[in-house]
Amino acid sequence: MTKTTPKTPSRRAVLVGATAATLFAPSILRAQTQQAPVDRNIAAFRVHEWRDHFDSLGVGAILADTKSMFLQHWTPDGDMRIYPTSVPLSDDLTRTGFTEVIDKRVAPSWSPTPAMRERNPEWPAFIPGGDPLNPMGSHALYLSWQFYRIHGTQDTRKIGRKSSNGCIGLYNEQIAEVYDRAPIGTKVRLI
Repeated sequence: MTKTTPKTPSRRAVLVGATAATLFAPSILRAQTQQAPVDRNIAAFRVHEWRDHFDSLGVGAILADTKSMFLQHWTPDGDMRIYPTSVPLSDDLTRTGFTEVIDKRVAPSWSPTPAMRERNPEWPAFIPGGDPLNPMGSHALYLSWQFYRIHGTQDTRKIGRKSSNGCIGLYNEQIAEVYDRAPIGTKVRLI
């Protein structure tokens, strides 16, 4: 059996090791001395009661909270589900109040509103449903307010952000669920 002698560490290795120990020692000590657990905000929104916003559930009700960026949907039997949303970019693009679902479409086409065309003349005049560039996603609920929709989005980075031109956006899988659960006539309130 051959015996090997250990190498003496180089001056550079000693300096690197000493520097690392000096840099990381304070953070290691702080981590060891921290005694109280850190409180975390586990919810950025409060769940609403439908009775605080609607007289009755009727065929269903949807509440879109533009500040907390979530949507609550109640079916007539009171079953409620919560979905994260995208919301309008600014207050001047945000419409609040009461409306209702007047139409529903799978693979909706998209055309920019006149105000969008004015702000962004380079945008296309029309994008057919199912096109990956279509900002309406897989499903849409059309509201009684002209140009306003609750719809899906192909760009999932928009969810949880101020990113729309007035509409409420959901993940495609979730708008498909709301689409199936919310018939025409569903009451809607944006706050």
